[in-house]
Amino acid sequence: MQTWSSVDVPRLPGTPRPLRLHDTATGQIRPTAPGETARMYVCGITPYDATHLGHAATYLAFDLVNRLWRDAGHEVHYVQNVTDIDEPLLERAERDSDDWIVLGMRETALFREDMEALRVIPPREFVGAVESIPEIVEVIAKLIANGSAYRVDDPEYPDVYFDHSATGRFGYESNYDAETMAKFFAERGGDPERPGKRHPLDALLWRAARPGEPSWESELGTGRPGWHIECSAIAVNRLGLGFDVQGGGSDLVFPHHEFSAAHAEAVAGDGPFARHYVHAGMIGLDGEKMSKSRGNLVFVSRLRADGVDAGAIRLALFAGHYRTDRPWTADLLAEAETRLARWREAVSLPAGPDPADTIARLRDHLADDLDTPKALAAVDAWANAALRRDGTDPAAPERLRTAVDALLGIAL
Repeated sequence: MQTWSSVDVPRLPGTPRPLRLHDTATGQIRPTAPGETARMYVCGITPYDATHLGHAATYLAFDLVNRLWRDAGHEVHYVQNVTDIDEPLLERAERDSDDWIVLGMRETALFREDMEALRVIPPREFVGAVESIPEIVEVIAKLIANGSAYRVDDPEYPDVYFDHSATGRFGYESNYDAETMAKFFAERGGDPERPGKRHPLDALLWRAARPGEPSWESELGTGRPGWHIECSAIAVNRLGLGFDVQGGGSDLVFPHHEFSAAHAEAVAGDGPFARHYVHAGMIGLDGEKMSKSRGNLVFVSRLRADGVDAGAIRLALFAGHYRTDRPWTADLLAEAETRLARWREAVSLPAGPDPADTIARLRDHLADDLDTPKALAAVDAWANAALRRDGTDPAAPERLRTAVDALLGIAL
């Protein structure tokens, strides 16, 4: 699948910082420890609607991870999927009398445009579920062969399910109790009442073909893949087991990320799937999580059409910490636009204060679990000093501009 245009990331002088990130599995902020190449997988969209600010907040958070690793001298192998076959996509296509393939292609194209406008560094590999079906089938076949998966006893629809107890350590990523798992499984695409399953939490791997649904021929029979197995196969086949960061929104912790890890670990007989499980908070509007089911979405494409600067969108979303659930408001955007204008005015001056300390603080704060509120405050302090004409260094404005571009992805 085609990704979007690359982003030029300037190189900064000075001393970069090793990146520390919160790990959902341990509940601790720990150093990431990539080798020469840092490996990251971030779950992508299901393309049945446009990119909203909840999506944007997640992909901007992991864009910062990418930038901090690059600043530290690592190559970054970033993989992102597109779930271009799944129930929500088919349901939306049926509701709107649309072709599901056309709908998916249209919304994926819009997503690419939004990410490019937001100056998100594109993944090295941008992979659709449909194009990955042969490798997904291969993984499912291995799970059946080693006893981690089974077919339900249903002659009409012999679906394949994953035995959630197969690894012996299911639940280590989310650390949820059984009641919470059951609740989220039912709410987030699971089918606990499916007759023939060994346990309500067992997750679908392969859905046997139903009349009127798209399906593919395979050694498993005609059908299509479940959701979680897609990310297991795509990630491990490109990054290997034990890659550095598995990322996404906090609503993916369970069941999606828990099962993605369990599937891969059951195939390998080893783990972990990833060394860090990193999750971004939700963006709300009018006191509720922003979601398609609630219909309370603010779309990136609509903001762009209204003339909102992409730098202001980044700044508004960076005003809160990436792990916190936080609201989107008109005041938040207005404050971000004011901040962006002030920064641009400051770097347009013929001279300013030496930015070395500001750049060091930027690196320190971002390397400390992406503390963007403190990072923005550091740049604010420099801009305020520059606007007071406190500095006389003619190279300072350009040095600060370059640092903000490289580390925060904002063009001044």
